[in-house]
Amino acid sequence: MVSSTQISAFAILGKKLPQDDLVHVFNSVDILWENFRRERIFITGGTGFLGKWLLESLLYANQRLDLECQITVLSRNPMGFAENYPHLSDPEIVSFVTGDVRNYDYPEGQYKFIIHAATDVATHTMPIDLFFSCVDGTKRVLDFAHQAGCSNFLLVSSGAVYGCQPSDLAAIPENFMGAPDLLSTKSAYGEGKRCAEWLTNTYGMEHNFNVSVARCFAFVGPHLPLDKHFAIGNFIHNALSDSSIFIQGDGTAIRSYLYAADLVTWLWTILLSGRSGETYNVGGDNPISISDLARLVNFIAGSQKDVKVMTPFDPSKRPDCYVPDIHKARTELGLKCLIPLDDAIRRTIQWLKVTN
Repeated sequence: MVSSTQISAFAILGKKLPQDDLVHVFNSVDILWENFRRERIFITGGTGFLGKWLLESLLYANQRLDLECQITVLSRNPMGFAENYPHLSDPEIVSFVTGDVRNYDYPEGQYKFIIHAATDVATHTMPIDLFFSCVDGTKRVLDFAHQAGCSNFLLVSSGAVYGCQPSDLAAIPENFMGAPDLLSTKSAYGEGKRCAEWLTNTYGMEHNFNVSVARCFAFVGPHLPLDKHFAIGNFIHNALSDSSIFIQGDGTAIRSYLYAADLVTWLWTILLSGRSGETYNVGGDNPISISDLARLVNFIAGSQKDVKVMTPFDPSKRPDCYVPDIHKARTELGLKCLIPLDDAIRRTIQWLKVTN
């Protein structure tokens, strides 16, 4: 349960991220924040789940350290975002460019740092539209990076580029050479991201700016959509609504989750310290089955409803897995999964209870 003290603190913050999480990110990124002093940062996808964390954590660091940085965010609806998130829309620090990632007008001036985190798979319904949003959008942002004198470019990609994880592979490393099924329209996102990665590395080499790629897996935390295709978001929604959780499969699928405060720490670190031309998996390191995840969410939320698995278990079928090998991020960049899954779910539920 959430204490009255916690409720009071969160209520004051409104839709702001929890102070503890912002302090966690601030301390974890540490001296790297100085790279942003008096610099300009351009972010696509800055109004989505991941983007809100990037924006608020940078604004918090800017306030703590008086970095005097300037942030420009690409958004389809800046006015709507500013109405819902006024604390992320301070006109003295944050400016907006209105448009789609494929055809926006470039802002004037130089930008040393660019994060391309647009292309939300949850908002696209047509495979061709999703694919070209990935590819054409990335090309437009890279053209802008070249024009704007970018020195550090981060592409937020996806573990979907690997295709299906083999049953004999416990976790997928960055050098795994698998790929999405070219004959399936469901591969639009994975193939789009593969093309985006190729474009990013090629532009970096041809135009001499540092590029790095973050291949993102599964996450949980404040601002995660509860009504999209994210299983853990759906589970949290049902648990808080005191509704039964229905799992359409057999419940054996394996996932791992990284809390958003760790996620954004990893992204800032990869942008600022990642080796140019390198790719880093970003995700949790503790696999859990979907059925166990649903029961864990119910337990933490205090829901008394059932978890109902709709497909009978088939012992001849190997579980579907989507788990990253994060050894490279650990050894090269010193990154860690600091917030365990049960605490991550608890923090997310606490935030939701006092902001909705």
